[in-house]
Amino acid sequence: MNTVIGLDFGTTNSALAVAASNGTVSLARFQDGASTTNTFKSIIYFPDKKQEPPAAAKPVAGPDAIRRYLEADTKGRLIQSIKSYLASRLFTHTVINGRSYTIEDLIAIILRQLREASHTQFGELGTRVVFGRPVNFSGAEKPEDEAFALERLRASAATAGFENISFEFEPIAAAYHYERQLDHDELVLIGDFGGGTSDFTLIRLGPSRRRDEHHRSHILGTDGLGVAGDTFDSRSMMQLVAPRLGLGSRYRSLGRELSVPVWIYSKLANWHLMSFLKTPETMSVLNQVRSQAVEPEKIEAVIHVVKNNLGYKLYRAVERTKVELTERETGRFAFTDYPVEIEASVEQWQFESWIQQDVQAIAACVERLLKNANVTARDVDSVFLTGGTSFVPVVRRFFQKRFGADRLRSGDELTTVAKGLALCALDR
Repeated sequence: MNTVIGLDFGTTNSALAVAASNGTVSLARFQDGASTTNTFKSIIYFPDKKQEPPAAAKPVAGPDAIRRYLEADTKGRLIQSIKSYLASRLFTHTVINGRSYTIEDLIAIILRQLREASHTQFGELGTRVVFGRPVNFSGAEKPEDEAFALERLRASAATAGFENISFEFEPIAAAYHYERQLDHDELVLIGDFGGGTSDFTLIRLGPSRRRDEHHRSHILGTDGLGVAGDTFDSRSMMQLVAPRLGLGSRYRSLGRELSVPVWIYSKLANWHLMSFLKTPETMSVLNQVRSQAVEPEKIEAVIHVVKNNLGYKLYRAVERTKVELTERETGRFAFTDYPVEIEASVEQWQFESWIQQDVQAIAACVERLLKNANVTARDVDSVFLTGGTSFVPVVRRFFQKRFGADRLRSGDELTTVAKGLALCALDR
């Protein structure tokens, strides 16, 4: 039986689905310790080659990357949110363990290991693959940036061994998945909330579309923006964590009292930049600031975080608090790595105030899509939301208020796009 591949390479998580010619879709499962998962973390870990024998110093991706990182006494380099760099011409390469890696090299490592892990389950994969892509890549400011990002992703996929590569907008892929449960026609707003982008499409789905050979004519419009889960985490970092690591504190220099450089915390608050903070130049600045700091213990704390590559551990603590606040009015933030210990209670209203401008940007994107498609909220039959950020209460309240709670639908938050991409591949 011939099969095709749908691959959702995400900022935080990736997923792979295989569709058979009879329409059956199966998700790849990946070993994660003693259990299995249907998502593959979009993370690479480079062990410290000075501390590991050559055979063990090779880069690892996915669940194994996290395990190796957490088990290492001397932390190597953990790289995450690589997708966020695709549209940036400023990222040409990075040097790790004495070797230069382009962004295509790094993404190919993830895709290759994801492919190899899937081979264990499916055997030889088919040659046709449809990759998901955001409506607007994070950081892309003009069409040339979009094309640049897409070509980089294509090159990465080819390097990883994929052939017959094509692309589909992620919210349209989610629409293919949602449509399988419809026995009638609907005008649907699809919202796909990832780690780096939030993407939307208005599309007519149902039996009529399936019978129509010109499927694209049923897409009324697409839109998206570079605001999503990572952005929310970044706001929490700057408001909740960074002040305890020295943001806003002062130090003395040449007889004057100055603020600790904000750029350090701006990088610390962006997961895809955090791993690049550990440079001789940055460490030199931090050590100079610490020697003259009014609150040296706070600068010592940020030095400890950067020096020991604790970005992932810090990220997980912030994310846990965000998840708690989707379920209750109060969440607890806790991060401990001796001598750094940070604990705080966070109210849901506080978190919502930190991300208010981001939620407004998401709302504005949806309104722009409706306007450009000449569609009113009343015209929309259902709203299908996927991705973890769609469950943040203030985000969900916007859609409930704008379209009505009875029209909201949701499904497999982390794998909807991959399944839909596999179904897209069957139509090509």
